[in-house]
Amino acid sequence: MRIGIVSETWPPEINGVALTVNGLATGLAARGHAIEVVRPRQTRPSVADPQFETVLTRGAALPRYPGLRFGLPAGQTLSERWTQERPDAIYVATEGPLGGSALRAANALRIPVATGFHTRFDSYVGHYGLRWLTPLVRGHLRRFHNRARATLVPTDALARELAELGVDNARLLRRAVDTQLFHPGQRDAALRAQWGVDAGTPVMLYVGRIAAEKNLDLAVQAFRLAQRQQPMMRYVWVGDGPARAALQAANPDFIFAGMQRGDALARHVASTDLFPFPSLSETFGNVILEALACGVPVVAYREGAAREHLRDGYNGYCIASGDADAFVTATTTMAGNPGLIRHMGRRAHESMARLSPDQVIREFESLLRELAEEQHHEHDTVVVHA
Repeated sequence: MRIGIVSETWPPEINGVALTVNGLATGLAARGHAIEVVRPRQTRPSVADPQFETVLTRGAALPRYPGLRFGLPAGQTLSERWTQERPDAIYVATEGPLGGSALRAANALRIPVATGFHTRFDSYVGHYGLRWLTPLVRGHLRRFHNRARATLVPTDALARELAELGVDNARLLRRAVDTQLFHPGQRDAALRAQWGVDAGTPVMLYVGRIAAEKNLDLAVQAFRLAQRQQPMMRYVWVGDGPARAALQAANPDFIFAGMQRGDALARHVASTDLFPFPSLSETFGNVILEALACGVPVVAYREGAAREHLRDGYNGYCIASGDADAFVTATTTMAGNPGLIRHMGRRAHESMARLSPDQVIREFESLLRELAEEQHHEHDTVVVHA
């Protein structure tokens, strides 16, 4: 098949959407499909990937997201391009202006489209003093996704949330994790020595965007209480974002490792001991799977990946959404019990063994093929009746 993929974020940008969409495109290309990637030009030039045909569009800086851009509308360009060389199906991963123009162009040409629901922008706006925008954002999300034939979501719970929002075309496409890359064998004694800890000193981990919507104050609170019983305990932060400078100034003992990718990210994750993830704004949270695969037990709210893959008291603690006291208690309980960390860590790694990236790609391929066949059938029916 010829498949178009439209995304307003792409590596070398480091975020869950960019990495997930890149993985889907790479997997489809490896299975012999012709992939056209439509994305904005980036401030840092990226090396062209020979697996894909890349269409670069105009973009602009995304407020409060340093280093990220959104794509400006490119409907006419895409209409002309897709008229000349028609994709069998299109996947629109992001709900910005570029994604919206791609969706309109594809519908006008009667090319089947699936969209992805990756980011709860309706939850984010409240963290930036714009709560009054929440109904408007939800209305945009509802209209956007209802114009597609399918909206892909990683969990059954998110499909139900979208139904409540008024989006009735949700289809499940589960996430996977590379268990060869994210593995306990990536634990690096030399890296831990750089952090100033020995084998017996617990290290707490944060991975992700360092921003208000991630509920970071709770993470800091949990660490400080755990530190009372483990005075040598350290806190390693992997990622970047608008809250980093203030957080770093207020907590000079924290270790900020910046953005990490690939083997470096896996080493950082596997070299820690527990991962409290306090966010309530995730549609999924790939980092939870990556930590579990590395044998690092997780404390997280019962949202996204945690709802699907975290078994309370088995490979970490799965906390009722919004129960901050229970979150802190679970974190301090684990931090003060090295035996429990090791025991849950072994179970964490084992619990990820069945998640196959190849299976996810096959399911994605099957879904797009189904949409393409439905479109062909509808076209043939129209021709016959004409």
